[in-house]
Amino acid sequence: MRKIKKDTLLGYLPILPFLAVVVCYELLPLAQLVMSSLIGKTSGTFGFENFIKVFTTPLYQASILNSVKISIFSALIGLVVAFLAARACHECGQVWRSRFTMLLNMTSNFSGVPLAFAFMVLMGNTGVLTLLGQRAGIGFLGDFDLYSGQGLMLVYIYFQIPLATLLLLPAFRGLQPQWREAAAILHATPADYWFRIAIPNLLPSILGTLSVLFANALAAYATAYALVMNNYALLALQITSKYKGDVQIDKATGGALAVVLILLMILATLVSSYFTRRAAKGRSLV
Repeated sequence: MRKIKKDTLLGYLPILPFLAVVVCYELLPLAQLVMSSLIGKTSGTFGFENFIKVFTTPLYQASILNSVKISIFSALIGLVVAFLAARACHECGQVWRSRFTMLLNMTSNFSGVPLAFAFMVLMGNTGVLTLLGQRAGIGFLGDFDLYSGQGLMLVYIYFQIPLATLLLLPAFRGLQPQWREAAAILHATPADYWFRIAIPNLLPSILGTLSVLFANALAAYATAYALVMNNYALLALQITSKYKGDVQIDKATGGALAVVLILLMILATLVSSYFTRRAAKGRSLV
């Protein structure tokens, strides 16, 4: 019995470095962040003073609403485009599938400041497409404002698509060719196959991908900062400004804003997990 317990304890030794990293670089900083958010900046007492300030200040309210809006719409639009791209990749040959996957891997890593610079060259105030749109009289291109919420939405959708496609591709491999053949034998239309067979089986993966895209957009910082700096109200930009302020550092308000961002991510994850479990349960019953 003692030997079994000793072997069990020895089996946990390899994960001790990982646990140490998690505690030192994730749990302890998170605890410190929560504590700083609960200590009032002016009063210095323990309470919700910083959170009251966050939810009553128009700038912070706009930052939360803009971040949630951009995250939701970029995730939904990116998911729709990625679904069509993953379907096309799944139905093409192995050679084209490998090439498409290689392209996705490259574009999914093209983000941050390089992505912002690329869009500035293409669609900035003196970008290539902007100048072509002005000369050709194309209003959408000539009058497009990249350094606004509309421009941020476009950039966010761009970097959401390859990530969502890579996440959906393994799910499409789970679709069996026999299902389509059986549906055709039963005189089902292509729409019947997709909406009654394929999409219900893909629904858990779709919802999980949507949750990842929402969190990815909500926490995105480098691209947004390179495009608009602090000229547009976004939650991630406001958090950074409290720790890198030109006048003074406001860790109390920054901690409260960071906790709000974390809670939004947790809420999105819980909602997605709930509907994913329901979808998986319904699929298993079928």
